[in-house]
Order: sequence, then structure tokens, then C-alpha cells
Amino acid sequence: MKVLISGAGIAGLTLAGRLGALGHTVQVVERSAGPRPEGYMIDFFGPGYDTAERMGLLPRFHELGYHFDEAGYYDEHGRRRAGLSFERFARSLDGRMTSIMRPDVEHLLRTALPPGVRVRFGAAVTDVDNRPDGVSVRLSDGTALDADLLVGADGIHSTVRGLVFGPEAAYFRYLGFHTAAFVFEDPQIHRLVDGRFCLTDTVGRQVGCYGLRDGRVAAFTVHRTPDPTRPADPRAAVRAAYATLGWIVPRVLEHCPPEIYYDQVAQIELPRWSSGRVVLVGDACGAVSLLAGQGASLGMGGAFVLAENLTDPAAYERRWRPVVREKQRVARNGARWFLPATELRLRARRVAMRLAKLPWVDRRIAVSLIGKPTALVDDQRVCQM
Repeated sequence: MKVLISGAGIAGLTLAGRLGALGHTVQVVERSAGPRPEGYMIDFFGPGYDTAERMGLLPRFHELGYHFDEAGYYDEHGRRRAGLSFERFARSLDGRMTSIMRPDVEHLLRTALPPGVRVRFGAAVTDVDNRPDGVSVRLSDGTALDADLLVGADGIHSTVRGLVFGPEAAYFRYLGFHTAAFVFEDPQIHRLVDGRFCLTDTVGRQVGCYGLRDGRVAAFTVHRTPDPTRPADPRAAVRAAYATLGWIVPRVLEHCPPEIYYDQVAQIELPRWSSGRVVLVGDACGAVSLLAGQGASLGMGGAFVLAENLTDPAAYERRWRPVVREKQRVARNGARWFLPATELRLRARRVAMRLAKLPWVDRRIAVSLIGKPTALVDDQRVCQM
């Protein structure tokens, strides 16, 4: 088949790589001018891990991955109040996980594409003609392209979804948080956080930092707000939202650059994922949110399942929708623990983390946080989480 993929993110690049390997003609178009450097660290496990293994990419994932001793929670004076051992968490997954920066995942997938797959940056989809015998697409530079199938892999704010399935508001489920991420240089902070995932032990707002191998520090933020509107000036919004937090936060905020990743924490819920010669994959049809912690993994897993069911998108949806629905449910249920809204819940989370050190409790807590095991495809390995 001749397949056009809108979106050069994790889901789109995984699908392009798999389809190219299967002999399809594939072109990827991406609205950004080039690869996006923004993004945060992800704990990579589950169906995406299995997909990387099936595609022969797992060694490279581990090569680019990071090892952290723990996710530690620190108060306004820098005192450790709680922690979760990454080694224990990895054992609950039978060791099938790694921590890796999201931009590194995209770079890995992009450089592993088969020679015949073309990626075209600075080309946004502006119009779609969805016909019974094929699909025609117009791009922002005036180019017209024809394909047998158009795949919308263009994220939670998908243009393809908007053009074919209707306005975003009909499918957008805001979960009450805003998040941001950026990278900066500060040798003193790098020495402090290197080898650990350091988070503020705070109510309603949280700042996290971790050291990168090139000497830089990656930071991410998340805070509760009833207003889903994205601010006109994200940097100013981040500085205002976290200004009163202590420890290293004021110094981190000083380094916040003008251009950062910033978005709402939300989910996408559609009644169907395909229409004629157009199908959606990844966050475009089933964003699970930052709270689920598995967006990249599910994007890769969903792309793999779609590639195996390319001529029958309905079969892909039947297989993958229950997986997405389960992870979305887990994310919504875990929101109160991900970022406690009260001091009482904050203390309860500390107790839960202490209990996680007991035998067998760590696996039960992992299941409560990330859901039931997921099979990538019916006749393949069953992921441990």
C-alpha cells in the first residue's frame, strides 16, 4: 500500500519503520520545522518495550537510556521525605524497562527507518479528501499528495483528526493539570541531582529534575488548575505557578528558557478511530496523559498493531482500544496520588512508598499505578505491565 503518515513523533515513526520493513511505500509529513528537542524523561516499558524488541531496536534503547537509583521526594529544605527504588520497580517488570528521554526515542526511530521511507518536515496537513478509492491530502506549502491510506499520528492536538473526525472539543477530556518541560545548564544542580530523579514533595504543584549525560539538567513541572486554557506566555506561567516553592526550584526557574514544552494534561476519547481511508494512531486517538506514564509505549505498541492490521483498521481498533481504555482508567484513578491535592494525601503517599519496600507489595503497587499486563499481539509475548 501507499501510506501517508501525518506526524513524525513516536507513533508515526514506529509505524513508518514497521510498514517500510513490510514493503509498503511510506511517506511521513511533519508540521514542525525539524525534530523537536523538547520533552521529558519517560520510563519505557510494556508494549512499546516489546515493539522495540520485535523491531530489533532494544539494544539501542538501552544504550541511550539512563539508570536512576530512585525517584526521591524532597521538601522545601531539600530533605528527602520519601522515595521509590527504580531497581524494585524494574524487578516488578522482570527488568523489562529503561528510562530514556523522549527526543532520544524519536531520534532512534528516525535514524532506524528503512532507506525508502521519506520524512518531510515543515509540511502541515491543511486539507483531506477522503474517498472510497483513496485519499488526497494538501500540505501547507501547496503540495498535493495521493495515498491509499492516511494515518493521523499527529498527537493529542491532531490536525488530521480535526479535519476528518470533527473539532477537538468533542473528544478532549481535561484532567485538571498543566505540565511543562525544559533543559538547562547548571553544574551545581547537575551534581546535586545526578543519578537520581528528584521531585518536590509538595501539594498541588511539583517540579522534578534529573541530570543528563551531557552535563545538562532536564526539568519538568506539573500543577493543578481548573482552567484548561494554555497560557499565551508559557515561561511566565511556569515561573508564576512555582515561584513560592523552595529548595532548588527558584534557581531552576531562573534557567527556564523562552521556548519550552507546555501543554494540558488530558485524554482523547473517540467513538471510532477510522473513517474511510483515514485512521488514527497514538495520542491522536487515545492519549492516556502524563498521569498514565505510558504514552510513548502505547504509541509504539498501537503503531505495531496497526501495521499488522493495515488492511483492516477495524481489527486494529478492536484489538487496541481495550488496552488504551484500561490505561486511561488507571490514569484517572491515580491522579490523586500522582500529585496530591491535600497535605493528608501527601502524607498517605509517603506511607505507601515506605510500604513498597515490603516483599510482594512493590508489584501490587506497580499494578495499581500502571494497570494490568498487556499483550502486544495475541500470539506474541505478554508484557509484564
